[in-house]
Amino acid sequence: MERGRSGLLSVAVTVVCAVTVLAAPGTAFASARPDPAPAPSASGSPSASASPPASASVTVVPDKDLQAVRTRLDKLYHDAAVATDAYNAAEEKAKKQSAELAGLNRRIAEEQQELDRLRDLAGAAARAQYRTGGLPPAARLMLSDSPQTFLDGAGRVLEGERAAEGLMAQTARAEQDLKRLADDAADRWERLEANRKTKEAAKKEVERRVEEAEKLEARLEKRQRERLARLEREAAERAQTAWLDTGILKDLRGKASEAGRKAVEFATAQIGKPYVWGAEGPKSYDCSGLTSQSWAAAGRPIPRTSQEQWKRLRHVDVKDMRPGDLIIYFDDASHVALYVGDGTIVHAPRPGRTVTLAGAGTMPILGVVRPDAE
Repeated sequence: MERGRSGLLSVAVTVVCAVTVLAAPGTAFASARPDPAPAPSASGSPSASASPPASASVTVVPDKDLQAVRTRLDKLYHDAAVATDAYNAAEEKAKKQSAELAGLNRRIAEEQQELDRLRDLAGAAARAQYRTGGLPPAARLMLSDSPQTFLDGAGRVLEGERAAEGLMAQTARAEQDLKRLADDAADRWERLEANRKTKEAAKKEVERRVEEAEKLEARLEKRQRERLARLEREAAERAQTAWLDTGILKDLRGKASEAGRKAVEFATAQIGKPYVWGAEGPKSYDCSGLTSQSWAAAGRPIPRTSQEQWKRLRHVDVKDMRPGDLIIYFDDASHVALYVGDGTIVHAPRPGRTVTLAGAGTMPILGVVRPDAE
């Protein structure tokens, strides 16, 4: 059956392509926030905060515009965070789709073997019938030496005809099953291709936003970068102070679970490792890569992206927060951190920064989720 064979070939190509998609290097993001130390970029390119070469033609930013620069950088890195979540989601979907296609490929191979077996049997039956001459029963009676011999042969012929009919029906069903599987594989391949395009578009968006932010930071003089860092620290301190002034810590009464304690231990052990968008360790992380791997280390796998963590994990009230819980930030759930207690989080902030501790209230809190909620 040509359709079945072409479907099988299509799926084989599909799996190879799917593996190629998954092998593509990727890297993710979180929102711009203060961090005590910059980190080298994974690509080995100059850091966003590095001074431009003396020979470079750079338009220096006026001092009066530094606050506007900080606002713009926050926006660029936030947009990169959103695109990173889209990239991570597409990558996770691609892994699942590729696994499904691999399973479908195995089923198609099994169905093809069964169909080949049935066709061989049908061919053998046809050859046997050909050897008997294919004469009608009346003619065989006339040529037979005895009626009993004829009747015995007629009985065997009837059984053979019934068996042949059953074999033909089996073969037809096998052909239909193979066609259905081939069509399913083609459909899944189309979805994988569409998802690959989504992933590539998200990747380009992340790279574009990060590159724009790096170029903007490269225009700053050293003293301006230092001033910008002070502005970030001051903004973070104001936000944290305002959060603490609500009396939130007095209301917190949650104690870490055993799994939560393990997640905190894992996350804090990563402090100092660089942020790389799309990374899940062990040498670098993005925000949700850090939280998902921390809970995986605690024996509780959770969704990969911050948005899925917000959607699928159990929500708890902030006043019930305990160490190990995840704090989701911004209205679009584009950043996530792991709460370690005493009003502090550990998180992977953004490109050019490292995994670090920060105040839990330094960014707008969307809500809190608990990975090990019963």
